Amino acid sequence: MRLARIRVSSGEDHVAMLGDDDEINLLDLSQVTATNTLADILHSPDPYGLASFLKHQTAPALTTAEVQFLAPIDQQEVWAAGVTYKRSQVARMEESEAAASHYDKVYTADRPELFLKATPSRVSGPDEPVRVRYDSKWSVPEPELALFVTPDGTVCGYSVGNDMSARDIEGENPLYLPQAKFYKNCCSLGPGVLLTKDAPERSGFNINLKIERRGEVVYDESTTAGEMVREFTELTDWLFRENDFPDGAVLLTGTGLVPPDDFTLKNGDLVSISINGIGTLTNPVVQATP
Repeated sequence: MRLARIRVSSGEDHVAMLGDDDEINLLDLSQVTATNTLADILHSPDPYGLASFLKHQTAPALTTAEVQFLAPIDQQEVWAAGVTYKRSQVARMEESEAAASHYDKVYTADRPELFLKATPSRVSGPDEPVRVRYDSKWSVPEPELALFVTPDGTVCGYSVGNDMSARDIEGENPLYLPQAKFYKNCCSLGPGVLLTKDAPERSGFNINLKIERRGEVVYDESTTAGEMVREFTELTDWLFRENDFPDGAVLLTGTGLVPPDDFTLKNGDLVSISINGIGTLTNPVVQATP
């Protein structure tokens, strides 16, 4: 089952259920007085059962062409894990000679690299722009499986995430990581959140990154979350250590796909990230001038 936040032609925002045939059914949140948002469903004791119960019995089904998909986030902070794939470890060591040994060590260390990625206002939804900083000359998308986590630290859903990264800024000095990662339109999520009755195997998530430039595909590669060196619960346990998330959290789990070192995103590029069972997240790239 997949849930999403959508905007209909009247301008109203709704929580909806996405069918396998792209049929969209609205959820009737008025059936439960305490349920007003997507997060209320995700953070309930039984998100799968509650969503099934709330399926609107009288509203007609919609199609994807009739709605605008919004980022499936309410008030959660978005955090990210770094160097969880071998490819990411190699790339981070290549971009920064001074910090190469640190990135090498964190790949195998008990404590993972975790950092604040975005607040809700900095998150783009499907078809909304993601940004390259105007002061960056080497930026890439980072396709990642996103974990939706309840306030008590339980993984309640899965989505597609793009952790935009200014590799030149981070490579210049690892202390510049917040500037390389955290800025307006630095992250995108969507199109929906996958709910499962049982925790899925990491290897079951196939991740594809495709980048188009002026209608031509310039990068198209795939990996699987099974290549991660850490388990989902390991990352969430560390995230919640000595920290509270009363609104829940979204955790990006790292990337195993990094374009070649001579590649950088340009204004007008189109980034598409697909994960089987969840869908495809597509965003145009913008880069402002100073």
